Amino acid sequence: MAFEFTNDNFQAEALDSDKLVLVDFWAEWCGPCKAIGPVIDELATEYEGNVVVGKVNVDTNAEVSAQFRVRSIPTVLLLKNGEVVEKFVGARSKADYVAAIEKHHVAS
Repeated sequence: MAFEFTNDNFQAEALDSDKLVLVDFWAEWCGPCKAIGPVIDELATEYEGNVVVGKVNVDTNAEVSAQFRVRSIPTVLLLKNGEVVEKFVGARSKADYVAAIEKHHVAS
């Protein structure tokens, strides 16, 4: 399962992480968000220990959503060293996310 990012833990768990971080900005009422939810969970399982994969509920975590100017959901960000290195707006295929992860992931 994907990690649950919140306003309170985002700095420590995402921005300060020494790993690549994939963040899915979503909401319960968003159909496309629900469609990619299982894909995000699969990525969390497949990259466990190597990449932090998590979700931000935009309805309950407005600060983080505003910080990254998330205006449409789903928005998926890839962060490396606290910086956005990839941004996907709208539902994408698992292959798109995997390609971005592989592009930026450096094996430790």
